Amino acid sequence: MSPLGLSSTEEAVYRYFLRNPGAAVRDAGTAAPMDGEGVHRAAARLRDQGLLHGSEARTWATDPGVVVARLAEEQLDAAYRTLRRLADPRPILRSLWRDVPGPSSAGGGGVDAGSAIAFDRLDDLGQVLARIDRAAFHADAEILAAVPNRALVPLGTAHTLSLGLRCLRRGVRVRTLVGSEAPAPRTGADDLRRLRSHGAEVRVAEGLSELVLVYDRRTALVPVDAHDIDRGVLWIEESGPVSSLVTLFERLWAAGTDLADPPAPEPDTDSPTGTQRTVLLLMCTATKDEAGARAAGMSLRTYRRHVSDLLALLGARSRAQAALLARERGWV
Repeated sequence: MSPLGLSSTEEAVYRYFLRNPGAAVRDAGTAAPMDGEGVHRAAARLRDQGLLHGSEARTWATDPGVVVARLAEEQLDAAYRTLRRLADPRPILRSLWRDVPGPSSAGGGGVDAGSAIAFDRLDDLGQVLARIDRAAFHADAEILAAVPNRALVPLGTAHTLSLGLRCLRRGVRVRTLVGSEAPAPRTGADDLRRLRSHGAEVRVAEGLSELVLVYDRRTALVPVDAHDIDRGVLWIEESGPVSSLVTLFERLWAAGTDLADPPAPEPDTDSPTGTQRTVLLLMCTATKDEAGARAAGMSLRTYRRHVSDLLALLGARSRAQAALLARERGWV
């Protein structure tokens, strides 16, 4: 449970009370190689975090489902706060380099002070799209994309369709989450369905509010401002923050639902039947009803009845008007 912020001793004590509900804290010493005082300190911390409840004499472990969800949320929140603080580490680096004696104080002795930094801020949308293009080109295993609806338009070409199709053709797995809070632009929704038809997995997630892209679980992209992508994005190549973003994505993915197909259009009850289309075409081309009836293989009376029905269906007062209206509707 170390990814959730627990020490090995705290995990051992928590597991002890899972196996032994209602036991005394003093008995938990058998669960971890530490003295009684250390066990009591671990139990106290777990109780403060809500992982244990009860008294020293009788203690119970909180349900694991509640515990894991709570601790994961806390770790993700902490990771995201860290990302925000590290959105632009360059001022800190410049400040530190000024304290280094010698030529390096002016700029690191000719070494790019930001070269070892695994965070890169991109303020221009063109730079963002270029970086996405490069990351997608080099991806060889999996691309994860959490794309709120407002990001579909500026990033539609770069991710949701063209790059996604190219990656799928190379055998890269593509999983895309879209938000459900507002309707996606029609072109964005159509692109996502086309992406899915080529093998991508697309789901809709509740509460998805900001863009996250992860490539091969090694690099990631998040907006500097969760509410305004135009303020730039943060490109991350640090394993800890990227792992946290993957964990967040997987939680949202597990809770998401598959992208629904658009509703089927309601049948057009006003469309002509096959026979009526034949009569309509003959009505527009034959010079006389007799010729039209012979070409349709029906009696003159039946042919004229169909003509009358078509005039009523089109709301036309004459055959000429009926022909114009039929062409407008694409019936002929």
